[in-house]
Amino acid sequence: MALFPLTSNFEGDFVLQLLPVDTENTMDEVCAAAAYHSVGRRVKARPGHILRARKQGASEPLPRMMRVAEAGLKPTECIEIVWEPEKR
Repeated sequence: MALFPLTSNFEGDFVLQLLPVDTENTMDEVCAAAAYHSVGRRVKARPGHILRARKQGASEPLPRMMRVAEAGLKPTECIEIVWEPEKR
């Protein structure tokens, strides 16, 4: 367990956020931490959608249960947080 800084580029937000997370956090937890700084402030919530994290410029999101330590991210690397329709 160690503090790990990332940069959050949240879909629909014009502000990049420094996002302190833990190396043991899952991508779902990283998305929740990013949402705290954007949703309800500069970005409207999207019912029926989930948040996914992906490396900057990647087309595929990281697995939701992948931990920060397993993702191969570098300190302060920018990740994109994007909305994805919830599968029913």
